[in-house]
Amino acid sequence: MPFTLYMLALAVFAQGTSEFMLSGLIPDIAADLQVSIPAAGALTSAFAAGMVVGAPLMALLSRRWPRRRALLVFLIAFLLVHVVGAVTTDFGVLLATRVVAALANAGFLAVALATAAAMAAPGATGRATSVLLGGTTLACIVGVPAGAVLGQEWGWRSAFWAVAAVSVPAVIAIMASVPGGPAGAGTGAGGAGGELRALRRPRLLVALLLGALVNGATFCTFTYLAPLVTGVTGFGAAGVPVVLALFGLGSFVGVTAGGRLADRRPRPLLAIGGAALLVGWVVFALTAGNAVATVVLVLVQGTLSFAVGSTLIAQVLYAAVEAPTLGGGFATAALNVGAAAGPWWGGVALAAGFGYRAPLWVSALLVAVALAVGGAAEGVRVRRRAAGGAPEAPAPAR
Repeated sequence: MPFTLYMLALAVFAQGTSEFMLSGLIPDIAADLQVSIPAAGALTSAFAAGMVVGAPLMALLSRRWPRRRALLVFLIAFLLVHVVGAVTTDFGVLLATRVVAALANAGFLAVALATAAAMAAPGATGRATSVLLGGTTLACIVGVPAGAVLGQEWGWRSAFWAVAAVSVPAVIAIMASVPGGPAGAGTGAGGAGGELRALRRPRLLVALLLGALVNGATFCTFTYLAPLVTGVTGFGAAGVPVVLALFGLGSFVGVTAGGRLADRRPRPLLAIGGAALLVGWVVFALTAGNAVATVVLVLVQGTLSFAVGSTLIAQVLYAAVEAPTLGGGFATAALNVGAAAGPWWGGVALAAGFGYRAPLWVSALLVAVALAVGGAAEGVRVRRRAAGGAPEAPAPAR
């Protein structure tokens, strides 16, 4: 893989750290800016909303830009708003920086996914995607705990400064090595309307829906892991960071392994991995009171979730050949819809009084729905092929 791809992953690492690090900084921000904790929690919601809305909008905005220009505009904007966030004393300004950071993050990720696919050798889109998304998983393992430590030692502002600093090498690498020629990120025929019509392809829409469902299942449980392992498994508060790190480690292993298989055998990986993911959530729900089972299943489910999820993103990029950046934008939006909806559904189940195992059952239900939708779509594909229908789009090697 080209060195530039790893620098793009470094930028994604900084962005993933920014997205998730507030979970450990909210109390300090609330105290420092003299707002309530629920009000400070709106910083997280603002970022999530900005990601969902911003991914397709920023992809449309940048579709005719050279990729280097688009990547630099989004990444430098992301860097600068973190500097503003680090120095402001006004909560309204900080809230605005979170929205702008999310828009920049969404635009960068959409273009970076298209750039990764363009840099990859033929039939290696899945592996390139896994390298890029590895930045997000490393953020869960390293970036978020590091942000929490910085916040404890030097205040929450130091975490914002650190995110800005980590973005600098990626800016330099993009300026030096990403081509600056006229080849824009969106190259589909027929203008934006033609590219949007290309995104209506059933195969792509199914992959987007499955990505949202699987990611919803992932973040439904991940969001409530702390109360689960303390209230059901019996771990003390000191065990929570270890469990979260295990989940992050599993996610990195899953993205890496999925990237090596997604290009060659995506359908078996999705079918077998999806079925294993469903079984794992059910078993986890039944055995959450056992410490050994919890430790093993946190690692296993993190691995399976991200192996399946990254493979679905690769399938979106393969299906969106006429509109790679818009495809990356909609993929980013789908993942964030899942990341927002999954925890909400888990919270509804908790509020209904079903206990801390409830998010695990919700995760199982979401994966079951994904398997049903995927199975139905595969059945349609097989019938079309048997009837002599042409394939919808080029597919990776099997």
